[in-house]
Amino acid sequence: MPRINLLPWREAERKRKRQEFYLSLGAALATAGLITLLGYWQMSSSIQHQRDRNDYLAREIAALDKQIEEINGLDAQKRRLLARMEIIETLQRSRPEIVHVFDEVVRLLPEGVYLTYLKQSGTRFEIRGIAQSSTRVSSFMRNIDASQWLSEPTLQIVQTRSAGTAGGSEFTMFAKQRSQATAGDDTGEAAGKPRKKVAAK
Repeated sequence: MPRINLLPWREAERKRKRQEFYLSLGAALATAGLITLLGYWQMSSSIQHQRDRNDYLAREIAALDKQIEEINGLDAQKRRLLARMEIIETLQRSRPEIVHVFDEVVRLLPEGVYLTYLKQSGTRFEIRGIAQSSTRVSSFMRNIDASQWLSEPTLQIVQTRSAGTAGGSEFTMFAKQRSQATAGDDTGEAAGKPRKKVAAK
């Protein structure tokens, strides 16, 4: 029976299997590298997308903050304009009142009383003058108390003038202007009722 030498065939088979192993290993490494690369690219793409979204949100938030700041500025400007409008309306409403007040002051002066100073601070009036006697000052205060435009007379100083002058008493008093509503009510009442007579002494 002839003998067959199988050693070359076995060696060739080992080489083939070794090559197939290396090829499989290379393919596995290549596949793993490709998967890793794809995963890295996907992760980088997701991170970049999230960064883009964050940047967009940051820009939108900054724009909204700027709009909110502008709105707050407009609100402050609106409040200032409303305050100015209110002041202007108050001045327009009170403009005819001062005419009534001056007319009332002249009407309330008793005989023998002369004013030397009149100052208004808001609704408060400072009145200075000269009276022939303290009785005239009291009469002036009563007239103010019964007035439609002035109220709350408060006497601060009454002093007799020196003998070298014309005589009489110097006085300083304060009074308050009645509000427009109160004056309007009083005026409305006065339309249906006779005005009080002012005492003149």
